[in-house]
Amino acid sequence: MANREPSTYRSLGSPMGRRKALKHTATALTIAAVTAFGALTVAAQENPSPKEENMTQKAYVYTELQISAPFKDVPWQRINKDIKNQPGFINKTWLAGVGNNSAGGFYVFDSIEHAQKFVTEYFPAEAKGFGVAQTTRVFDASVTEEASRDMNSMHWDGKIDGKPGAFVYTEVQLHAVPFNEAAPWRDLNPTLKKQPGLMAKTWLSGLHTGTPGGLYAFDTVENAQKFAVDYFPTEAKALNAAFYTRVFDASVTEAASRDMNSPFYN
Repeated sequence: MANREPSTYRSLGSPMGRRKALKHTATALTIAAVTAFGALTVAAQENPSPKEENMTQKAYVYTELQISAPFKDVPWQRINKDIKNQPGFINKTWLAGVGNNSAGGFYVFDSIEHAQKFVTEYFPAEAKGFGVAQTTRVFDASVTEEASRDMNSMHWDGKIDGKPGAFVYTEVQLHAVPFNEAAPWRDLNPTLKKQPGLMAKTWLSGLHTGTPGGLYAFDTVENAQKFAVDYFPTEAKALNAAFYTRVFDASVTEAASRDMNSPFYN
């Protein structure tokens, strides 16, 4: 008797058998794909990328170089590339001095330790490369969150209409520790919100010193200068304290700041 093919092979030879086989194969592939996608999703949730893990801001850094050069002459492309490789770096807003053409920045880091490493290792070497003196400050970002959110801080999910025309940096010679109890931000914020052209403020609290200050965004350089020259001295006088103010032209540093993921442009 001739060998007979198993019924399974015979059924595959018929049109109906082929359709059933294709259907079973497609179903199996779909289940495998869904299972694989689910596994990848779970793995991504359980193992976030280093960038995602480092996005919590814990420290701010303010810098300024004692140079006088139009910002177009500052080699910001090369500097940006170097800074992006610094441990814990999250973003930077470039600063260009009004009237003196100084260059600096306001940085966000994922930890105080990384901020300290930046101001003690990288930045002094950068300043030395230009052959100029420098100013650096480190601030504890966590203690000023509530005060900053109340001022529409762009570093704490604030929203502004349009781009800033100027930035103002301030620092008052006070020892306000702990910040939420010693710094009179609850009294000052309502008055600050009424200042012409003010768009946002990030409150600052000096590491080790407790010095209060801020980074402000204004709509125009004129309103920023009016704030720094007319209003802020009255605030410092009421606190009976010496102070430090700087005004920066935001328009000339926009491209450089965008390249550094500045929250004022993203």
